Amino acid sequence: MVSPGPLATARAPGPALDAGVLARAGSLYRDLHAHPELSGREERTAARFAAALREAGCAVTTGIGGHGVVGVLANGVGPAVMLRAELDALPVAERTGLPYASTAGALDGEGRRVPVMHACGHDLHLAAAVGAAAHLDRVRDRWRGTLLVLGQPAEETLTGAAALIEDGLYERFGRPDLLLAQHAAPLPAGMVAHGSGPMTAGCVTLEVTLTGRGGHAATPHLCVDPVVLAATVVVQLQTIVARQVGPAEQVTLTVGSLRAGHHPGVIPEEATLGVTIRALSDRALDDVRDRVVRTVRGCCEAAGSPVEPVLQVVSRTPAYRGDPEVAARLRAAHERTFGADRVAWWPSSLAAEDFPLLADGIPSGYWMLGVVGPRQWRAAPGGSAAEKLAALPANHSPSFAPYAGLALPAGVEALASGALTALAPE
Repeated sequence: MVSPGPLATARAPGPALDAGVLARAGSLYRDLHAHPELSGREERTAARFAAALREAGCAVTTGIGGHGVVGVLANGVGPAVMLRAELDALPVAERTGLPYASTAGALDGEGRRVPVMHACGHDLHLAAAVGAAAHLDRVRDRWRGTLLVLGQPAEETLTGAAALIEDGLYERFGRPDLLLAQHAAPLPAGMVAHGSGPMTAGCVTLEVTLTGRGGHAATPHLCVDPVVLAATVVVQLQTIVARQVGPAEQVTLTVGSLRAGHHPGVIPEEATLGVTIRALSDRALDDVRDRVVRTVRGCCEAAGSPVEPVLQVVSRTPAYRGDPEVAARLRAAHERTFGADRVAWWPSSLAAEDFPLLADGIPSGYWMLGVVGPRQWRAAPGGSAAEKLAALPANHSPSFAPYAGLALPAGVEALASGALTALAPE
């Protein structure tokens, strides 16, 4: 993986990005990348983000909905625009070879030490949001209103947006007239991409607890083995999408975790599954969830489980569909900023976000930010863009490494020009 080169500015009308703004944003990005934190534990990240927002001219409030941060840049009477960025990282062992690669670790919910990495670009989002605030602070004569910059905790667990709302985010800071977010994606760095339909999927995460009858490994006939039961459930769940959902539906069902037992000679009492369902419609999401419940209960009954299974909804978020009028204005602004050849279309994706919970009832926009460097793009196998995209390290990969030299300036300008569609409309 090539290392990001020097920060470079993108083409844009109006005042160019200040070199000092970009240098500080780049320094913040590298620091956050080297020191990632898991969802709900973003204490250091929040503190660094808050300090950077203060340096950018914002009045800052911390500790919202956990480690949430809000920076306020007031500039007279006018509309309010909120930029959302995420604080948290993932339990992934980094393999990028970057000079600022993460070596961090943390205890997970089971008390096990796991590696931690910014494998989804949240560090880039935070640095770009700070850069956009600093840029808009320098060009106050071009706009009027209030810029709000939100650092959201626990996006990866799809719980942070709800926590912010429950803690009175909008009661304390007001409902913005426009809410904006962007997300790193394996597109050429310096590009942005907009969608015309659902940008992200709805998602339900379930924790499924299966109860057996524990005992000695030498007498399995006297037990109900929850490990075997869990294996049966995993296999049967895969038939839901393959055989019970129409092929035209965009749905995925993933068992991402299976936990059971502590000793090879002991049949445990319980097994726990982590299940994620994603779909582009609430109807499909509810249908598959109901099928999961029936399948799990049927497997437990067939195995002679002594206790009914427990299925708990850990988190839920709807699909995100942006306002078409807002999307058109944002796309036009980005075409003016970057040129039409650097603004692409993005297809509907089964990636999930809790941004829709923040955007409920608020005009909003969401776009993808390219992060792949030129040499990495050229070296990727494949003769077409689709083949190259399939071969490149995607989000959540241990090799995911944004080319910050192009991606960060583009992210700053994309947010700043997007905000100006409301703060300084033509």
